Amino acid sequence: MTLSFLAPDSAHDEHSLDRADASADPGRDGWRRPYRPGPWRVAVAAVLLVVASYLLFAGLIVAAAGETGRAGVLVGAGVVVTAVAGRLLCCGVRVGRAGLRVTGLLRTTTWRWERIAQVRTVQQPVRLLGLPRTVQGQALVLRPVRGQAPRPLLTDRDADFMGRPEAFDIAADAIEDAVVQARG
Repeated sequence: MTLSFLAPDSAHDEHSLDRADASADPGRDGWRRPYRPGPWRVAVAAVLLVVASYLLFAGLIVAAAGETGRAGVLVGAGVVVTAVAGRLLCCGVRVGRAGLRVTGLLRTTTWRWERIAQVRTVQQPVRLLGLPRTVQGQALVLRPVRGQAPRPLLTDRDADFMGRPEAFDIAADAIEDAVVQARG
């Protein structure tokens, strides 16, 4: 059984796990992520799920002791932590027929193909694992048509690609190819 949020949406065999095909079927919802979530993202989500299990079990114990108000708070916190872990696994860039969808922890932005002027890889200071500290690295940058500031989509130092430079190159190439195919 394959966990769909841990594999690229087009993954059906071992070769497609490492190589993203921009022309592959986008799946049932029309969007596919051309790369796997990285080990940092999966590790943080796993730790959050362990914390959630402790909160839910503590809520069960507190409820058995007769403190339903406090048990409700613990269960509520466990549900919120579980939802954050699930959302963390869903974060990333997806490609579809309509454009690019950038899913973050708190919001999702869809960039239609006609609103994208260019997507390219550049050397620039990037945030290390999403923290305020910056280091020199590579970023896949989206340049909108209407003169807005360029936005980084992916970096080689984020939770998906830290320590996996070849995976960053494959994902960046797949997204750049999807933009070229959609515009050409």
